[in-house]
Amino acid sequence: MGEYKALNGAVLKGDINTATAEMQKAIDADKNVQDIIDNGLIAAMDEVGERFSKGLLFVPQMLRAAKTMQECMKLIEPLLQKGDVTPKGKVLIGTVRGDLHDIGKNLVSMMMESAGFMITDLGVDVPPEKFVQKAQEVEPDIVAMSALLSTTMPAMPQTIEALGKAGLRAKVKVMIGGAPVTENYAHEIRADAYASDAGSAVSKAKKLLGIS
Repeated sequence: MGEYKALNGAVLKGDINTATAEMQKAIDADKNVQDIIDNGLIAAMDEVGERFSKGLLFVPQMLRAAKTMQECMKLIEPLLQKGDVTPKGKVLIGTVRGDLHDIGKNLVSMMMESAGFMITDLGVDVPPEKFVQKAQEVEPDIVAMSALLSTTMPAMPQTIEALGKAGLRAKVKVMIGGAPVTENYAHEIRADAYASDAGSAVSKAKKLLGIS
């Protein structure tokens, strides 16, 4: 990480100009693409998530940092060949049936993508059968569900049940979150993890998949 200290710091601060300049330097120096991403960008976003979870950073700052990383990734994308970069894991995410709220889900998606996960976002008002259909198609490691209304929370266990009936439950980890959702509720419906915010969603996802 020390090699990319300036890049790390710029991403952490959300300083797009400095970050992209440092990224270009790394590219011009012919650094390994995976190394730049892992130690130059993802390491910084891990720190962002940790600080956010501790209340040391707030949503606007986190969004700025994520935007900075995205701008850096634009510089390196032309160098990427299929298979060059290994994702941390695949995540299928959506807001459950009957719920049209997407800000929290979008924030989680952005943070997880910035942390190196491959994201498939189903959007809002996603019925159980759509989660199942897409899970069969993309074969995710994690199915992540969000609900902002207590009235839509029952769609979470319904989706878990649908995954089970489709023979997928043993193949995926289920993570849930949203304002009315609790750790106890996650245990009650037999989800694998509960995330209270976008920062903890990243750390919980890594823990579920046994990665650092």
